Amino acid sequence: MPKISNKGHQMPESPIRKLVPYSEIAKKKGHKVYHLNIGQPDIKTPEVALNAVKNTDIKVLEYSHSAGFDSYRTKLALSYQKIGLPINKEDIIITTGGSEALLFAMGSTMDAGDEIIIPEPFYANYNGFSTASGVTVVPVISTLDEGFALPPISEFEKLITSKTKAILICNPGNPTGYLYSEAEIQQLAELVKKHDLFLIADEVYREFTYDGYKHYSIMDIPGIEENAIMIDSVSKRYSMCGARIGCIVSKNKELMATAMKFAQARLSPPTFAQIASEAALDTPQSYFDEVITEYKERRDTLITELNKIEGVKVATPKGAFYCIAQLPVQDADDFAQWLLETYDFNGETVMVAPAAGFYSTPGVGKNEVRIAYVLKKEDLIKSVQILGEALKVYNK
Repeated sequence: MPKISNKGHQMPESPIRKLVPYSEIAKKKGHKVYHLNIGQPDIKTPEVALNAVKNTDIKVLEYSHSAGFDSYRTKLALSYQKIGLPINKEDIIITTGGSEALLFAMGSTMDAGDEIIIPEPFYANYNGFSTASGVTVVPVISTLDEGFALPPISEFEKLITSKTKAILICNPGNPTGYLYSEAEIQQLAELVKKHDLFLIADEVYREFTYDGYKHYSIMDIPGIEENAIMIDSVSKRYSMCGARIGCIVSKNKELMATAMKFAQARLSPPTFAQIASEAALDTPQSYFDEVITEYKERRDTLITELNKIEGVKVATPKGAFYCIAQLPVQDADDFAQWLLETYDFNGETVMVAPAAGFYSTPGVGKNEVRIAYVLKKEDLIKSVQILGEALKVYNK
């Protein structure tokens, strides 16, 4: 029998999606499943984006330019400039989701065996992208007790070797909801400048900040123009996860020329999705104001309810729409599967994402789960109630 590649065997399962078969079994039993496991917003996609596709009169569904529509990149650059980021059309390549942008960034900056330093816990697919690129993740652990703040720069510096090519952050963070301060971003900027590294920032949750906190982009830090690579996406901003449109952004011309070769190899990003994404740039500010207000209320509801459960620890997120909760269990993977396979509370149960998959350090995060507060407040209250009752039964 032909053999599967070592790389294929090493590709990690998604902690977000691997329990789907069990949720399907629970639903077949007639149980209602509250999905706290995946960052799929229930917020409506802006009508201006949907209408742009509905009203398109296309006779031939052609390739676009490998960098994406010229009109979209021009309009996107202007939208960045409006929030103070010095980004031009030439600094942008449109990608098939933020995922492809990350693959382009890794492929353009790292060879097999090179290393990338990432504060953990981190978006689980960073492990997958690194494995696919032959790159080794070198984690630096942030902790719940510290609110998942940036670890001391000295901890990063200890890990830098001749194989280190980049530092990757997610800001605000998935899965922690942590928002890096201006001082923390500046510290990272000075570090990559000192050691001649790339600083890759996944900024797809930029708009989702709470309590008056401000987002600081690496694209607005002078002196690291050659080091900075920004990853962006329409998925969360406009509740358009299915559009699969993102972008890689950098002032580094050699980097962008290299990324373009990867873009040419995959031909072009999808046409209809670019039409929707370009139109989405006309979404009124009122849409975002309402969305941020709603997510802040959901966050407050979730944290309040989780803090009522004995033995649960959680840090209050400053951004995005996720949190990491530490549960009074030894194995969150087993607990999450049990919730779907065995348990129900009046015919209902919940689906969470075990957090060990958001770490690359073995054994860390075993008693943690990621929760996405993308459900309406009433459902969040019910979900946490079920979680609390389930823990009583599970721990007997």
